[in-house]
Amino acid sequence: MKKITKDVYLSWYEDMLFWRKFEDKLAAVYIQQKVRGFLHLYNGQEAVLAGSLHAMDLSKDKMITAYRNHVQPIGMGVDPKRVMAELYGKSTGTSNGLGGSMHIFSKEHRFYGGHGIVGGQIPLGAGIAFGDKYHGSDAVTLCYFGDGAARQGSLHETFNLAMLWKLPVVFICENNGYAMGTSVERTSTTTEIWKLGLGYEMPSGPVDGMDPEKVAKSVDDAINRARSGGGPTFLEMKTYRYRGHSMSDAQHYRTKDEVQEYKDIDPINKVKDVILKKKYASKKQIEEIDLRVKERVKECEKFAEESPFPEKNIMYDSVYEQQNYPFLKHKI
Repeated sequence: MKKITKDVYLSWYEDMLFWRKFEDKLAAVYIQQKVRGFLHLYNGQEAVLAGSLHAMDLSKDKMITAYRNHVQPIGMGVDPKRVMAELYGKSTGTSNGLGGSMHIFSKEHRFYGGHGIVGGQIPLGAGIAFGDKYHGSDAVTLCYFGDGAARQGSLHETFNLAMLWKLPVVFICENNGYAMGTSVERTSTTTEIWKLGLGYEMPSGPVDGMDPEKVAKSVDDAINRARSGGGPTFLEMKTYRYRGHSMSDAQHYRTKDEVQEYKDIDPINKVKDVILKKKYASKKQIEEIDLRVKERVKECEKFAEESPFPEKNIMYDSVYEQQNYPFLKHKI
């Protein structure tokens, strides 16, 4: 694994803070009805992404996840302005404004969504890995899903084939405690979701998902195993989301005290504490980072606000890659 240095911690702090503030801005403009539909925010789970990205080779490795997917493509290299524009439904967005909140996608940066169907991305992640193995690539796919999706039958079918074919895939469950508003305790006889992998003799284990360094080490081990032909790994990231399942979530299923308990171990504060303790940066330098993040978010908002909505023909022109597709007459 790449060494975890002063620069890594400073990068983690700025990236994780930017992701948090990016999501906060989306929440604010959602209330103003500038972003429509569903909106699922990543606040609290940033360490999972930060640690994973550190372990990945971003020149070839791939990522696929569920609908809480705004900041992952940014981490993979997608311009955050285009991500925000996509949520606004603007033509400058990652999918010309047609995908919206749950369907961010970037072929160029090997980010394959953004999937609204619960657990729908799990077999797709294995399929991407199968393609890499078939074509002799040594790329590894990281496939993320939530604790609720772990109850889907497709997970078991996928685990079975992934082990049978030794696919280069890392399955990562971001267990934030609740499937929408239903706790893990109410959906399973065991709260240790990682044990699901043991039935397929898949290397599996729990990880502190509030610490990017612990995440990085676990994901690095899993990626090395996959890249060397050892097959898949299943990691359960123990994390927490500070906001509701979506913006329409009244959160009656948990107390404010519970949320505060997890805010006391906020992964961003944890990274900042390490930076200050090891004197990687002064408080003034931290404030400069905070200000820089604030300005970057403003730039994203300005870009999205000023971008035009897509023309109607985009609905047709974005469907088929083939030019002059013969079976669909242009209606406009």
